[in-house]
Amino acid sequence: MKLTEYEEAMLAGTFGEPKRIALQQQVQVGRFFDADDLVEVSQAHIMADTESLGESGVEFLERLAACPEDERQVAIPTITDPRGVDQCHYQRLGQQQSWAFLELRAVAAMRAMGILMTDTCINYQTVQAPVMGQHLAFGDTGVVIYSNSVCGARSNFEGGPAALAAGLTGRTPRYGYHLDRCRRGTHLFEIDFEPGDLAEWGALGAIVGHEAGSYWTVPVIDSLSAEPDSDALKHFGAAMASYGSVPLFHIVGVTPEAPDRRAVFDGPPPPARRITRTDVENYRASFGSHDEKVDVVVFAAPQLSLIEMRRAAMLLAGRRVHPDTALLVATNPEVKAACDRMGLTATIEDAGGIVLSGVCFYQMYAREMGEVNHWKRLLTNSAKLCNIITGYGYEPVIASMERCVEAAVNGKM
Repeated sequence: MKLTEYEEAMLAGTFGEPKRIALQQQVQVGRFFDADDLVEVSQAHIMADTESLGESGVEFLERLAACPEDERQVAIPTITDPRGVDQCHYQRLGQQQSWAFLELRAVAAMRAMGILMTDTCINYQTVQAPVMGQHLAFGDTGVVIYSNSVCGARSNFEGGPAALAAGLTGRTPRYGYHLDRCRRGTHLFEIDFEPGDLAEWGALGAIVGHEAGSYWTVPVIDSLSAEPDSDALKHFGAAMASYGSVPLFHIVGVTPEAPDRRAVFDGPPPPARRITRTDVENYRASFGSHDEKVDVVVFAAPQLSLIEMRRAAMLLAGRRVHPDTALLVATNPEVKAACDRMGLTATIEDAGGIVLSGVCFYQMYAREMGEVNHWKRLLTNSAKLCNIITGYGYEPVIASMERCVEAAVNGKM
C-alpha cells in the first residue's frame, strides 16, 4: 500500500503505540482487500457493546487507555453504537451486575481516549448527519446503509477494531464503498404498492435484502409511489442490511445518487424484480401471530427517533400495559433527554412501559434476559429485530406500532 510520510511515521510508532497498532491493522486489512492506499475519514462510529467485547476486549481497550494521553486520543470525532446495559434499568430487567461493571470499565476506557459516548445507532438523526461524498468509518449496519444511501456518504461496514483504528488514525483503507465503481447499481426492483407503516417499510427492505443477498450488491428501487420519511428509510435500510448484508441502495428520484435509472447503472439496467403487496403480506405472515399470549413487546433496532417516541406515547396515553407483558422502548440519550423534557417518557412509563436509553435490545444479552424473565413470544414493528432475535431463542412476530401497543395492553394479539 502507498502510505504518506505521516502514515509511515504512525506505523513506525512515532506517535505512540495506540496509533501504531491501529495503522498496522489497517494496512493488513487494506492489503487483504487490494486497497491502493488509505483515505482520510472525518468521523468514526464504533460498535463495542460488552456482550461482543467480552473481558478480553475490555482489557484491550484499557491497555490503550493506559498509554500517555497525547498518544491515546482519537484523531477525529469518534462516536459509539448502543451499549449492552442501561445502568438505570439493568436490575429490573434481570441483567447481571457483572455485566454492568464491565460496561462501566469499557466506557471509562473509551472516554479516556476521547471517544464520545453517543451510544446510538441513529446518529444520522440526532448527532450529525453525514453529507454527500463524505468518507467515514462507520460500524453499525443500519448506520452505514443509511449514511451511504440516504446521505450519499461513503463507508464500509467497519467492525469494532477497524472503526477504533480509524478513530485513532483518521484514516481507513480505500476499498469497497469508498470507490465509485462499487456504488453502481447491480439489481433492479420495481415496487407496485405504497408501503404504509414502518413495519411494511421494514418488510420491503427485508425482501430486497434477501434477494440481493451479498455485501457487493447495490439494489436500485424504482416505481415507488410513496415518499418515505427518515424513519421509513431507517427501517427499510436496517432490514435490508440485516437480511442481505447490503451497505448501499438507491431509490430513483429519492436518494442523492439516483436522479434517474441511467445515473446508477453502467449500461442497460438488468431485468426488474417486481415486489407486490402480496410479497410483503407473505413475509409478515411467515412469522405467524401470538394469539394466546405476548411475553414482551419491543420497540428497538433501530432506536426510536423523537417522532417515533411521540407516536408510542400517544398510543399509550391513559392506558396500562398488561401485567403479564413487558413493553420495552429503546432510544438514544439525546432523544431520551428530549422525551423527558416533553413528558413523553412519563407517559410511556405511567402506562407501564420501560424507556431504555443508549441501548438496543439484541445487544443487551438478549438470550439471558429472555431466560430470566421467561420471555419467548416477542412482538415488534422492526423487521431487523425479527431477523436477529430468533437466534437468541425468541419467537418474533412483526406488526405495526398500533397493533404492538394493543397487544401490550391486552397481553395478546
